Amino acid sequence: MGGGSNTPKTPAAKYPVKVKGPVGKKIHHISVDRLRQFTNDKEYYDDGILAKLYEAKTSGEPHISLSVYSPPDLSRPSFKDATSRWHTYKPTKIGESFGPSWSTHWFRVALTLPSFILNAKSDHLEFHWDADNEGLVWSEDGVPLQGLTGGGERIEWVLPKEWRDGKEHIFYVEMACNGMFGVGRHGESIQPPDMGRYFRLKKVEVVAVRLEARKLRTDFWVISDAAREFPEDSWEEHEALSVATSIMDCFVAGKGTDDCIKECREIATQYLGDKVDSAKVYDDDEDILVYGIGQCHIDSCWLWPFAETKRKVARSWANQCNLMDRYPEHRFACSQAQQYAWLKALYPALFDRVKSKVKDGVFQPVGGSWVEHDTNMPSGESLVRQFVLGQRFFESNFGERCKTFWLPDTFGYSAQLPQLCRLAGMSRFFTQKLSWNNINNFPHTTFNWVALDGSQVICHMTPAETYTADANFGDVQRSITQHKSMDQDATSLLVFGKGDGGGGPTWEMLEKLRRCRGLSDKVGRLPRVTMGNSVDDFFARLEKKAEDGTQFVTWYGELYFELHRGTYTTQANNKRNNRKAEVLMHDVEWLATIASLQDVVTGSESGYKYPKKEIDEAWESICLCQFHDCLPGSSIGMCYEDSDKIYDAVFKSGEKMIADAFTALGFSEFDANSGKICIVNTLPWSRPQHLSIPASSTSSTCAETTAWTAGTYGVSEITTPNKPSTPSVTVKETHSDVFLLENSQFSITITSGVITSLYDKSADREIIPSGAAANQLVIFDDKPLNWQAWDVEIYHLSSRQVLKPGKTTITVETDTLCSVTTQTKISEKSSILTTVSLRAPSSNSTTKSQPILPIEITADVTWHEDKKFLKVEFPVDIRNTSASYETQYGIIQRPTHYNTTWDHAKFEVVCHKWADLSEAGYGVSILNDCKYGFATQGNVMRLSLLRSPKAPDEFADMGRHVFRYAILPHQGSLDARTVRAARELNNPLSMAGSSSSDNNGLETEKVKGEADRALFPYTKLTSYLCLHPDISRIAPLMASIRMSEDSNPAIILDTVKRGEDDEDVSRGELPVRKGKSVIVRLYDSLGGRCRGKVELGELANSVMGKGSKGIRKVEKCNILEDDGEEVEVKDGGFEVELGPFEVGTWRIVLA
Repeated sequence: MGGGSNTPKTPAAKYPVKVKGPVGKKIHHISVDRLRQFTNDKEYYDDGILAKLYEAKTSGEPHISLSVYSPPDLSRPSFKDATSRWHTYKPTKIGESFGPSWSTHWFRVALTLPSFILNAKSDHLEFHWDADNEGLVWSEDGVPLQGLTGGGERIEWVLPKEWRDGKEHIFYVEMACNGMFGVGRHGESIQPPDMGRYFRLKKVEVVAVRLEARKLRTDFWVISDAAREFPEDSWEEHEALSVATSIMDCFVAGKGTDDCIKECREIATQYLGDKVDSAKVYDDDEDILVYGIGQCHIDSCWLWPFAETKRKVARSWANQCNLMDRYPEHRFACSQAQQYAWLKALYPALFDRVKSKVKDGVFQPVGGSWVEHDTNMPSGESLVRQFVLGQRFFESNFGERCKTFWLPDTFGYSAQLPQLCRLAGMSRFFTQKLSWNNINNFPHTTFNWVALDGSQVICHMTPAETYTADANFGDVQRSITQHKSMDQDATSLLVFGKGDGGGGPTWEMLEKLRRCRGLSDKVGRLPRVTMGNSVDDFFARLEKKAEDGTQFVTWYGELYFELHRGTYTTQANNKRNNRKAEVLMHDVEWLATIASLQDVVTGSESGYKYPKKEIDEAWESICLCQFHDCLPGSSIGMCYEDSDKIYDAVFKSGEKMIADAFTALGFSEFDANSGKICIVNTLPWSRPQHLSIPASSTSSTCAETTAWTAGTYGVSEITTPNKPSTPSVTVKETHSDVFLLENSQFSITITSGVITSLYDKSADREIIPSGAAANQLVIFDDKPLNWQAWDVEIYHLSSRQVLKPGKTTITVETDTLCSVTTQTKISEKSSILTTVSLRAPSSNSTTKSQPILPIEITADVTWHEDKKFLKVEFPVDIRNTSASYETQYGIIQRPTHYNTTWDHAKFEVVCHKWADLSEAGYGVSILNDCKYGFATQGNVMRLSLLRSPKAPDEFADMGRHVFRYAILPHQGSLDARTVRAARELNNPLSMAGSSSSDNNGLETEKVKGEADRALFPYTKLTSYLCLHPDISRIAPLMASIRMSEDSNPAIILDTVKRGEDDEDVSRGELPVRKGKSVIVRLYDSLGGRCRGKVELGELANSVMGKGSKGIRKVEKCNILEDDGEEVEVKDGGFEVELGPFEVGTWRIVLA
């Protein structure tokens, strides 16, 4: 129509005229469900691919002969011990059982391959061993070869090709009678251990593997996943179903022969491409969105003790080295210097193999810390030491420091971590734990995380939302579908491998990822995944984008984890040990440093050697116990038996180091019958106060004398003042069960065991609201949805019950200290004694400069509850929408209201030594000496005391507990008075080993019986009463390195120690620095810019007086003590300036 056309005619299609028969549309869901038959391991096993995986098998005699040695007493002997001629190996066989839980059994395996195995077409032979528990294959000469998981997972060891000689070959299997996740009762891993479990040896065989059949299984696995997980309305999903169905039809028609399997694999290439059998599938690096990295998260303790972790490390890392030999694309990121140290000490041959892989760039150390530690509760200095120990280990053993902080499984992240990371040479941070939030969904994947001082790191949280991905199709897909930062960058890390209990990636995971990449290239839709890059490669690309102008979103302050809030309180004794150990090491390092500097000041050698080895070992132990399942209280009881022993060793070592330093400085033990007595104050400010000291060291009655000290920094004399005509502090019972404690600062009324009035005289202000009661003990029902030791849920608040106090009596009444004690019955099994004490001020002055003495409370609890939560409340007449909490090197503000779900989620938070609620002009601080859980709800401040979960440790917190807390009202805003008072509560001025002022009559000794754990492991308190023949001579040296009087009081001189690599203390790990140096670490504690001066006292004077001795220079450095910018030394010291919440470290280099 409308004209002609020159278009050539298309040949007629041969479309049939007649229909051959009806063809129906496939029922989609039935077709998809059918796919599972191909890999079915039950009723259709013989008809699917699983029956074709092995060409031949052999088991039992005469080809595989077994004998066993079972060490006694749950011991874990070394290979050398276990295989020595002193032990007898007895014949054993498949079907026998071994135990009990936590025992070890060594099997000698004699293997001779039969001819039908040797003549098999396949040259890939595997030894399979399965007893549903973990194991390690050893060579006959003691080299770890392969870890075994059991329960059908990782049960294989690839036999050496040279063993196909028909001769007998000997090797060993070390059996550990625990599963990957311990031995939880009733098959539930997070229940307490079943200590009587036995394991049946159910499989010992050699198989000839049909590798093509195994590869087909993996082909089908990924294709069928695509058919199940791609959207049903996509052609890619229908194509996957079509290809998978064709493979099954071909397999049935060909009866699963070798030729049939090859044909099925040809069909698979329609969907996967033809490169999936090698690393060449990753050759094209364009448009990559997902970066795969192998990982093996090994909890240093959790559902197993530390000793088992050491074996898990060997099992897991041997496997990864084997996989690297077979899969050139495999890259394995591995953190925790402690675990490398264990490997180095216990498995030197395997450590050398790991070291070789590190050199090749395939085994990649990450993290930079000693362990993957908790970050909520360790002190600032502890966090520093995690990095110092970790980075020094990695640098000394592998030649490089880590650049990425790696902490995927910790229960929340301190606001100061970005600053400390930068000071430790790391600008990158990886985690994923916030994906577990149970109230709010964290909004970012890749972002800048900003510390309190403004320092930032680039943070990535894997959108796959796991650090133990199985490398399935779905893991790759979720790496995009759950990505929250694609506006800035769409790439992500896929961290895969068996974890928590170790293991790491498997060969199946690596094969699946090859196919996922092949699928992306051939079909599309699935994001392109690549292998062969490092974690640092991934972050370097992000940093380059930021450098080129990409504006990554920011998150300021803490990364609060909306789950596992109970870990701030569980295992209270362990947390107390942590706090006491941190305080101890502060004193050890300060005293040891001063003792080691005598020769600089005097010009003569003292003979004292700074105990660097012992200090390092103590910090390594403390940092180990800060592992993120140990310090939080979420491990089995065996772990706390271990940690008690570890802390006990730390305390004993620390006490010896202090005693040695005292001796070197000329001090001797206190004796009231001779000489002038003095007290050593380890806190860097004066602490004038009254003390009670024994009248005689030989007195059997231990009568006490009231004394007074100016408490200057370092050492000061103690004097015995005249008895005042009027007591400075008084107590009386004004009515029945109503007591009045009073000094020049406060008047306290205790009615029926609780504080009903706290009146600040100088402020003319009542602190307790009318009708309310402070120091009120309350108990809550504590049954979380899951994870008993970990969680406390928001609904527990509605179960609040007030504990009714019992009898109150006056227990101390002296001129300087008055106390009343109340006994409260918690239940038929539990009770608590609370002692409220008021001290006499150091003078009767009521000026604002007068130090405030807090109202101290000591609690002595007998605790035998079942899923209950004990807290103490302080309602105060203060109004603010936020409260302040001490964190490492700073303060966190958190809401006191529930306006939003983000506010409500913080119904239980972590604090360190104090929490504060202030309004303009006035506030109240609650101090503590070993607690970490807190909440401020409106005007009610609530300190968490004890929990009683029954899993995974059924005896968690059972027994006796003693701890202290205090109330500190203050005029004006939150300031240095609170910071200092909290430190003083944790560092009491009292006699070493005294049973008087610190414990209000409680003896400092181990409590025996049912508690079975050290209640008072550190009996020597942290400031010291002693004798010195010439105080005037030693005082200037001990007052060296101090803040000047006119320095901003917000500056805290936190740490004084020797340089890590000084030539007189170096242990040889890293290059030695000539001469001596002193490291001082300061921080701003209040959040404002502050200036001050570090006075060097006798050290500065020695510059002029000694010539070759003295100060050579001072430089500001990082926490790793690298060379930094030199600062001027002037007028006996050097000026410092800190930004808000800045941590600063200076090295004072001595000649």
